[in-house]
Amino acid sequence: MDLFIVIVLALLAVLGIVVGVSNDAVNFLNSAFGSKAARKHIILTIAAVGVMVGVLTSSGMMEVARNGVFNPAMFSYKEIMILFLGMMLSNIILLDIYNTLGLPTSTTVSLVFGLIGSAVAIFLFKVWDGTANVSSIGNYINTTKALGIVSGILLSVVLAFFTGHLLMYISRVIFSFRYNKLFSRFGALWCGITVAGIIYFTVFKGLKSTTLIPDALKTYVDENTLVALLILWLGSSVLLWILQRCKVNILRVSILAGTFSLALAFAGNDLVNFIGVPYAGYDSYMLAHDANGIPQTMAELAPAEGGEATTANPWIMCAAGIVMVLTLFMSKKAMRVIETERKLSSQSEEASPTNNEATNASRGIVRGARAISNAVEAITPRKVREFIDSRFVALSEEERGDANYDLIRATVNLTAAAILISIGTQLQLPLSTTYVVFMVSMGSSLADRAWGRESAVYRITGVMNVIMGWFITALGGFIIALAVTLALAYGQLIEVGGWNIIAIAVTLVCIGLIIKSNISKKEETKEIEESAVAKISDTLKQSPEEALIAYTEHVCSSMEKVTLIYDRTIVAVFKENRKVLRDMVSEAEDFYHSTRQQKYEIIPLLRTLQESDVKTGHFYVQVVDYISETSKALLHITRPCYKHVDNNHSGLTKEQVYDLKCINDRVEDIFGNINHMLRTRSFEKMDEVLTKRDELFNFIDEVMQNQLRRLRDTGGSSSANMLFFNILTETKTMVLHSRNIVKSLEHFVDSEE
Repeated sequence: MDLFIVIVLALLAVLGIVVGVSNDAVNFLNSAFGSKAARKHIILTIAAVGVMVGVLTSSGMMEVARNGVFNPAMFSYKEIMILFLGMMLSNIILLDIYNTLGLPTSTTVSLVFGLIGSAVAIFLFKVWDGTANVSSIGNYINTTKALGIVSGILLSVVLAFFTGHLLMYISRVIFSFRYNKLFSRFGALWCGITVAGIIYFTVFKGLKSTTLIPDALKTYVDENTLVALLILWLGSSVLLWILQRCKVNILRVSILAGTFSLALAFAGNDLVNFIGVPYAGYDSYMLAHDANGIPQTMAELAPAEGGEATTANPWIMCAAGIVMVLTLFMSKKAMRVIETERKLSSQSEEASPTNNEATNASRGIVRGARAISNAVEAITPRKVREFIDSRFVALSEEERGDANYDLIRATVNLTAAAILISIGTQLQLPLSTTYVVFMVSMGSSLADRAWGRESAVYRITGVMNVIMGWFITALGGFIIALAVTLALAYGQLIEVGGWNIIAIAVTLVCIGLIIKSNISKKEETKEIEESAVAKISDTLKQSPEEALIAYTEHVCSSMEKVTLIYDRTIVAVFKENRKVLRDMVSEAEDFYHSTRQQKYEIIPLLRTLQESDVKTGHFYVQVVDYISETSKALLHITRPCYKHVDNNHSGLTKEQVYDLKCINDRVEDIFGNINHMLRTRSFEKMDEVLTKRDELFNFIDEVMQNQLRRLRDTGGSSSANMLFFNILTETKTMVLHSRNIVKSLEHFVDSEE
């Protein structure tokens, strides 16, 4: 059974690295990718080197999993193995539940609170069997260390935001967005500060516990910190000045150096999240089987007081680093994860994260921030205010190109994040690199005035959602680990032939969850497609005619989707099929958010059109709006239908079902003709569609009148009647906007001819 646990832990360690790198490691790539600092393979190669160096010098962080939140001396060998297995299995369950619900997670938080939950579970089991009492919990859980780790994570989030904000504000006031002229004179000094800070905190702090740096040099730097920083700054500035004279873009050099540093800091800090627990389990197994008999306690997992941390096996660390690097290069998911942060921190107003619905809290924060800003402006001298405002005049879309932000902000993001994570690694605090990098990016984008009035409320909502994910992960990680580990502990009482049946069963369940997750992803995974508007923008650069064809194809696909969702919803209401209705609501919501996003993306597209393309722009604006309204009407049909069936209300009457079947058939016929005209761009049947539309509307009016008569004569279920009238009204709205789409295309084609 012991060997079985070790093997399971090893497999989960590999899985943890793959999943963790796909979700978290991409954070140190965001700034380099967002600013277009270099080609993809160059960025990935530099990051990979940083990862390998960080992995091979991160032994000290392994102590967090071994004894960071619990006292191993209070647990027996069997108990510690159950503790580690329970934590890792619960982590799989946590990820599956949270991914299913679409909730954000943090590997650092799940590690810390999962270990606390598992340790508490073993303690409760010991209380139950009489080997411990409730008052002794302080001897089992290192509350001081645990609170230090938790407070370190919280503090890092706050510090990251304000550090990124302050550094970005100062940098922008100095250089502004049009920094080329001033940067050619003083850029080496500014980048020198960045490089000096990265070298000092990464090398002399983050790698302080390694043997790569001579002891004499470490001692000198510790005793003469200011002198060391000054030497590093001057040396870096001179080197960068020379490179600048050789026509090298030193901002790109600084960004790539920061990417290396952040990758190193990430690997050194977050590796414990992926393999810390499995490695501690392996060490426990080796300690038990190397000893003369199983030890009574696992006190050896903790270093002696005043002693040094255990040195990790370099071969295991190297293998972990190789898996991380391979995942970095091969994971498609990692490349997709970049988009969330890049959109939230983008300089473009139109890049607002519109999938984040505004909340009362975010609205209140924006109002409060505006009030404070107005108060500060009122007491600031006019000339000072005008000077500062002049430094924050952003570049136009044409000047900025396709980069989310400029090289100055990318350098600030990397510098602030690398320094903070390096400090955490040196203090052996498992900071959440996800949140540090994310909050630095949010702070710098706020200072850069990227949060304008058009997007601020959505960006703040996005930030609040991510922060709330920390608390959700903490609570969920603790509860799930507590429950799973308790089950495994009680499973020891019903072992069969020395095998813990419950442990094997839970392991098989987790393996099933992993397989199901991967299979469903292969079946349902769709590469994140460019939005229709983005495709048009790209195609317009080549040919306006091709852009029109591309968008017409998108409109056709949208109408086919509307037809399918509407038909399946109406049929599911007849059959009271709750599962199908739930799926239709999900599809309708996705479709609605997609069309709503296009309304925000249309403005930068219009800016790319020439003066002669005003008619084209008018066509796009009309059709985007009509599709959005069509999707809204569809959503207003699917949601009430699902709610009605989900609440177990009375079904529709036979007369209502018959009427809706007739309406559904007519809607399908109209939509079929509309799609045919859109695809062929032949509008000979336009009059026929208009006639059928009018007939449908007359029929719906007649159905409404008949239903009102039935209400007067027989009454019926109020909820069913309200649902029936709602479907009729929204169907008219949906068909009306659908017809407007094809009418707009007809007018546009006629005007072009």
